Parts: sequence; C-alpha cells; structure tokens
Amino acid sequence: MKSVALAALDCAERRGVEYADVRVEDVRQRDVSTKNGKAGHVGSSESQGVGIRVLAGGCWGFAATDDLSSTGLETAAALAVEIARSGLLAKKRGVALAPEQKYEATWISPAVIDPFSVSVDRNLATLLAVDAELRRNPAINLAEASIHFERRRQVFASTIGSLIDQTRTWTGAGFSALAYRDAVIQKRSYPNSFGGQYQLKGYELVDELRLVENAPRVAEEAIALHSADQCPEGEFDLILDSSQLGLQIHESIGHPIELDRVLGSEANYAGMSFLTLDQLGHLRYGSDVVNVVCDARFDHGPGLGTFAFDDEGVPAQSTDVIRDGQFVGYMTSRETAAAIGQTRSNGCMRADGWTRLPLIRMTNVSLEPGRQSLEEVFDADYAIYMETNRSWSIDDKRYNFQFGCEIAWEIVRGKRTRMLKNPSYSGITTEFWNACAAIAGPEHWTLWGVPNCGKGQPEQVIGTGHGASPARFRKIKVGGAYG
Repeated sequence: MKSVALAALDCAERRGVEYADVRVEDVRQRDVSTKNGKAGHVGSSESQGVGIRVLAGGCWGFAATDDLSSTGLETAAALAVEIARSGLLAKKRGVALAPEQKYEATWISPAVIDPFSVSVDRNLATLLAVDAELRRNPAINLAEASIHFERRRQVFASTIGSLIDQTRTWTGAGFSALAYRDAVIQKRSYPNSFGGQYQLKGYELVDELRLVENAPRVAEEAIALHSADQCPEGEFDLILDSSQLGLQIHESIGHPIELDRVLGSEANYAGMSFLTLDQLGHLRYGSDVVNVVCDARFDHGPGLGTFAFDDEGVPAQSTDVIRDGQFVGYMTSRETAAAIGQTRSNGCMRADGWTRLPLIRMTNVSLEPGRQSLEEVFDADYAIYMETNRSWSIDDKRYNFQFGCEIAWEIVRGKRTRMLKNPSYSGITTEFWNACAAIAGPEHWTLWGVPNCGKGQPEQVIGTGHGASPARFRKIKVGGAYG
C-alpha cells in the first residue's frame, strides 16, 4: 500500500501542482443481525482504492479509483488536476493552507480480540441468546439485535513528505425490544438506541456490554411503559443520562463548531451554524461547570473519533471548545484555520472512504466530567430523569431543538419514583447549556459512539464519539412532543 501511495503521489506531483495528498485504503466490514429468532442480515464487504487530492491554481481537485495499476493511478491523478484547473474560471480567491510538519508514522488501534477472528456462527449464537431472553415474555412483539465490525487501514502520503500508515478497528453491538398494545408501540434499547454502543475496540466490547444479562430488564421496561403515566408537560429540572447527553452534545455543540459550516462552504444534512466568527471568545455558551473538548487522542478513550492523524496528515489533538462556559474553539482544517488567521489546523479532516474528499468532521466531542456525585446530580425536590434517545429535531442553525427519549422517571426529593412514558424536552442551545447545574464525576463518564453521522454531498457517513456523565439542567421545557 505504501508503494501505491507514493506512486500515486508522484503521478500528481509531476503535473506541477502546488500541493497533493493521497489516501490508499483497505476496508473490511461485517454486519450480523437477528430479528425474532431468525438471522436478519449477515453480510461482509471489502474495499480497496485510492483517493488523490490536489491543489492547482489555488483550486482543489479530487479523483478516486480502485484501479491501482500504474495506468489507473496516472488516469486518476490527471483527472484530479483537470478538475482543479477547471475551477479557475469560478475562483473568487485562492486556497491557503496553514503550515504542517512532515510525519512518518505507523499506528494500530488496540484490539484485544480481533473481531474478524470470531466466527459468524458465534456472532449469531450471541445475538440469538439475547433474542431468546427478550422474547421470553410474549408481550414483546419484536426483538432485534446486531453486531458490527470494521477494520480500516489507510496509508497517507503528501507532498510535504509525510507517510503515515494507520489501522483502526471498531466494534458495535446492541439490541432493542418493542411491545405493541392498543395501537401504540413502546421501545427500549440497550446500551443505546440506533444500534447500541460503538467503540474503537475488538470483540472484547461485545463481552463487556453483557448483552444477555441486560435483556430481561430491557424487555420488562418496554412492556411496563404501556402502563406508565404520560410524562407531564411544564418547566421542570431535567436530568439526562450520559447516552442522551451524548446526542445532545452531537447536535447542539458538535455540528455548530464545524468551521466549514460557519464559513458557509457546507450546509448539507445539518445546515450551517449560529456560531459566527464574532462569537469566538465572547459567547457565553454554557454555565461555569460546562467544559467541552474536541479530542481525537487515544488518551481520551477508544472513541469512533479517535485516531493518530487526520486525513490531512495532522496529528490528533485535544482542543478546548467550551471552557468554564465560554465558547473558545472551532473544529478546523488546514484551509479553514488559515482562513480565520490561525497558525495550525486542530486535525479534524476526515473522509468516510477512499472515494470521498475529506471534510471537517467531529472527532470525540465530549463534556468533561464534573465534580458532583450521582446523588448530588439527582438532588432535586422535583425533576424528570430521561434515558435513551428516541427522536431528535434541530433547526438549520443548530439553535432551537426538541428531543424525545424512550423512558423517564419522576424524581422527588432526590429519589426515583414513578415511570413515565413518551418523555420529551425542548429549548434553545445556549439557554439549555447555561442551565446546566450539576455534572456527575469521572466514575460515571462514558464515551459513546455514534456510527452514522451524515454530512456532505454526496453523503458521507462517519463515526464520532461523545463522552458525558449524567447531568442536571434547571427549568427546562418538558413534554409537549407526544400526545
């Protein structure tokens, strides 16, 4: 793969470009799922190819191919340069890149158990055991469980002399139980909705999640929700579990800090951003206890946004986004960092494969743990505690939002009391984060994986990470989304 990368880079460089980089990738995936006692989907895929990005005449050009012969590389490089130069007629200003050093490195993410060494039969046996536990009670009408694996090796080479070989392996697993009664469906998921938990780990994650052991409780909750009281509507203190808070971070912090949205060069799938440049260093984003980082380093945890180098060859970094409630940082690329006068990218450029241009993407955007115990977070005279996302909606500036959750409980004088169904809450991003009153400590912090963040046109789907501990927010609008 290194020889292919260097050959492709040479093909581009000989055409007189100002800059070029190349990504050669070899990707392997496996997806296994079950539905009501039967195999739902069993599939695997492999893909290999090269993407060539060039800067010529101050314009970007990109081309990709799965033909790794010398002829294929020459053809792709020529097309990338042709595309760049065709942009000269429409160019308003040339592209400038923040400087970056040359790196030669090899990095492999740790995996205790290679997930691809575990047979499909064993995958199915695990999922069917979960399925059997979920459907032990006949009131469960639909049980679904799934396991996903991916290994991606990438060799990056650029005209500044970098040659970086990195391999990332991730695993995801989870299940859901649905109960239908009186034309209403109630659902409970574990350990999170939308497929479960995903991390940069091997098959050991499946064992860590204890799927079979948690299935009876999840099934019981799905059934009990039909008899639960409707979540009240009003303005109450709100407590969110860490998984729901992860999605709140994703939508109301992660997307708006993508600098390409702020500068107007990206708007697909999530709109633009209310975080205009004049607010950097001035906006009170949250209360004093709110601290958020964008951190791709492995020290932060095995997140889907963890890597050694981004797709521009910039090392993984930790960047403060919100510090003591103050908005202090964007996610940047070499181009956008230069556009706002910064001297270096903070390493957030990624593509979902060799066929796509890299974009600014979330790495691990995480709420740092607080100093409160879990008991102190729940220490409210009256509050609503919500778990597990069910639905979300947010405007194209990432400002007004509404989220629904699968389940909630009433909290009275710090104690969990009655179960509540169809909970929801809404608000305005900055008002919501400024209402944050308490965040649980590091022993309750979890780094959640979101495998399906969409962006760009053509669409790119990529994994991100969001760490959070349970937190309490004052006087939030609760209820109203469901009748």
